[in-house]
Amino acid sequence: MNDILWNPSKERREASLLHQFANQLPISFTDYEDIHKWSISNMEEFWAHFWNFSGIKYSKNYDSVLSNNIMPGARWFEGSELNYAENLLQGDGDSVVLVGIKESGEETTLTRDELRSLVARAQSGLKDLGVKKGSRVAAFVPNCIETIVMMLAVSASGAIWTSCSPDFGSDGVVDRFGQIKPSILIIADGYHYNGKVFSLDEKVNAVLSKISVEHIVRIDFAETDSSLNHSSVIEYGNLINNDSEVPDYLQVPFDHPLYIMYSSGTTGPPKSIIHGVGGTLIQHLKEHQLQCDVQRDQDTLFWFTTCGWMMWNWLVSGLASGAKVVIYDGSPAYPDLGSLWNMAARVGVTHFGTSPKFIAASAKESIIPREVADLSSLRALLSTGSPLVPEQFDWIYSNINDDFQIASISGGTDIIGCFLGGSPLLPVRRGELQCAQLGMDVQSWDNEGNSIIGESGELICAKPFPSMPVGFWNDSDGSKYRSAYFEDFPGVWTHGDFVEMTEGGGAIIYGRSDTTLNPGGVRIGTAEIYRAVENLPEVVDAIAVGRPISGDVEIVLCLKLAKDIELTTDLEDLVRSTIRTTTTPRHVPKYIFSVFDIPYTISGKKVEKAVLSMITDRPVKNRDALSNPESLDEYSNLDFG
Repeated sequence: MNDILWNPSKERREASLLHQFANQLPISFTDYEDIHKWSISNMEEFWAHFWNFSGIKYSKNYDSVLSNNIMPGARWFEGSELNYAENLLQGDGDSVVLVGIKESGEETTLTRDELRSLVARAQSGLKDLGVKKGSRVAAFVPNCIETIVMMLAVSASGAIWTSCSPDFGSDGVVDRFGQIKPSILIIADGYHYNGKVFSLDEKVNAVLSKISVEHIVRIDFAETDSSLNHSSVIEYGNLINNDSEVPDYLQVPFDHPLYIMYSSGTTGPPKSIIHGVGGTLIQHLKEHQLQCDVQRDQDTLFWFTTCGWMMWNWLVSGLASGAKVVIYDGSPAYPDLGSLWNMAARVGVTHFGTSPKFIAASAKESIIPREVADLSSLRALLSTGSPLVPEQFDWIYSNINDDFQIASISGGTDIIGCFLGGSPLLPVRRGELQCAQLGMDVQSWDNEGNSIIGESGELICAKPFPSMPVGFWNDSDGSKYRSAYFEDFPGVWTHGDFVEMTEGGGAIIYGRSDTTLNPGGVRIGTAEIYRAVENLPEVVDAIAVGRPISGDVEIVLCLKLAKDIELTTDLEDLVRSTIRTTTTPRHVPKYIFSVFDIPYTISGKKVEKAVLSMITDRPVKNRDALSNPESLDEYSNLDFG
């Protein structure tokens, strides 16, 4: 087992919401493993207990917890009726619950009463535009308070919300919104990034040339001049200019559509994934309360995200657990990499959500957060987007805080939540996600469908869970849905990640299984290679793919090198020896190239598939899903001799 780097104190464990929850269960438990085993062996009982514990507000209770216990096809909490926005807005009204921060440092706060009032007024304005139960409302917007107000107004009405962040290209927006044909498009005049102001008019007009919408609602966020090619443009300020005070919360069934989310879509059109009201709510409540220990009226939750990534949805749901939610729009490195740490100290963040990429950047720039800012309020650092490598665990405890929980989490847009993550009852082991999440029967399977421990395999979930998608848009027979998750192992959710479940109940993610390297028939996760080379001071970033050749694959490694560093024979030798020493000879690449940049999705994930397409002369159909699509061009010119 990997070394323990942190253990929660007895006082902290006993003060946790998970400890309180466990004490209310009909059976006594000695540790987290026991609770987890019970939660998947007694699924209906577990979720029923949590339904009561979580404080879910509903107008009609459920008739059954789980009916049709199969995947796909499971039905959760049938008969219940509730409203997502109502659950996020319930509670005392005088306390600050939402903090919006711009890159400039400008800060806006809202109490729960103020937020409720804005939602009521926005809902009234949207109703006048024809928004009702089942309407699709799309947003091409920054991560600002107005965006959250509009999302809550839409969900209060039983309508469906979908969003893209302003750094998407127009084609990427069309590829997404064009599938669902929204009646309303919410946009901003522009956004700020890295000290610059970017107008959105050109992109929006390009979208409007391909998508027809009835009305546009415009948020004046960047204070830029705007000229849109549409006959009905309503200013946000005018939309909310009415005397409504309390939202009208339309009660809907548990599986009523709430969000339409999108897969990364780097190898084809993105999948339009429908998530339901109840499944999203109860999954997020469980993760916030039981796994992250977010406590009502005590904790402040922050995640650096855009509203084009599911972590935005996850973050906003923190309101339902009584957290103060902090949103930030702009560059995380402006004016420098200390800015977010300073922000966290200033507003008293207790749960700081980030990515390995940001941690790596801070380390590379020799930022020492504990010296930059007073981070004594932090109780947990949460990370996702890619695996948090062992050396980053060391760096975090040395440079941020030595007495808090690191919760590296893994799940995704497909489930709008997590399969693996943290627990306030467990120690943090170097390089490991702490545990499988409660109610999630997560296993690692080999090719024959055998559960394996201590070696890498396919991440599967063997039993249904509430946040499974309601379905895909434009998939009336469910064939696309079944093909996405249930083709490899019928009746079992296959997630597309390569994972090792450890003897101690933790997990190690090795990257996407569909981009897993397979030289000589031996499966290798790309994360193992990244872990080896990205600790070299000469290497800023890396991406690895398997180039097919004669029934086998050759590993191709592309490196983004530090300033003024060239890829010499000596450096190639160093890279290969480092990989061979820290992993296995099978991990050593056949080819090593120096590249200008590494392609990432807008949500911060490396896109091995897109690189593989480029080096095998196949088209990348959706470059607008990338934050830096221009980076792909050089990969088609790599010389394989």
